[in-house]
Amino acid sequence: MKFAGGLIIAFSMYSRIPMPRIAWTRERMEYALCFFPLVGAVMGAALWGFGLFCRRMGLEGSLFYAAAGTALPIGITGGIHMDGFLDVTDARASWGERQQKLEILKDPHIGAFAAVGCGVYLLCYLAAFSLLPADRLPAVGAVYVITRALSAWAVVSAPKAKPDGLAAAFSKDAKKRTAGLAAAGYLAVSFWFLARTAGMPEVFVTAALAAGWFFKYLHMAKKEFGGVTGDLAGYYLQTSELLLLAGLAGTHLWQTGGWI
Repeated sequence: MKFAGGLIIAFSMYSRIPMPRIAWTRERMEYALCFFPLVGAVMGAALWGFGLFCRRMGLEGSLFYAAAGTALPIGITGGIHMDGFLDVTDARASWGERQQKLEILKDPHIGAFAAVGCGVYLLCYLAAFSLLPADRLPAVGAVYVITRALSAWAVVSAPKAKPDGLAAAFSKDAKKRTAGLAAAGYLAVSFWFLARTAGMPEVFVTAALAAGWFFKYLHMAKKEFGGVTGDLAGYYLQTSELLLLAGLAGTHLWQTGGWI
């Protein structure tokens, strides 16, 4: 039951997919982050189905295709990661001291920089998504798993900015070695799937961008906030998804001669 409980907690926390109500015991939370990337797998499956529908209905490449593809991941997750992105955007834009930034993260109100950042983010995501044909959407599903595997590993392994909060709670109860092995397994399967559904250029580009931004994020989190938090984990997830999506779109354009 502890594994099933960890799965339910992961999907209850990080998605809007209906799950049974259970107690969040320490034993169940030990494995919750191990199942977090499976949320990305479900999102990828939904996106794959969406792409097949759009191709069948002749909607591929339309504004509906790009806008619905942009909204789909936010609809499935309920915007929990976007909330972190907005909070961190406001905090970083303040250019304040570390403690001031942490206080901004706790503020439930949205600031002007977060509002602007949200609009720019969604426009960039829509633009990148519009460049991907439906047969490349399975590769986007692999991106959803990759980013969640790395995010979970960062929450478990990196220093925490606060002794309390969401990241600290999940990290404290997690089995770090098991979470690390799970993250490595998800990454291996995701890159294999990416090679099969897209190609080796996509694998190399995705791996380079994912590794570069992952270490850049950890450096930023430690330098500006003293470690990771739940909001910073959401910020990382949203920014890395956009970056890797743009990488897939750029690689597709290069392969099809779109850069010429």
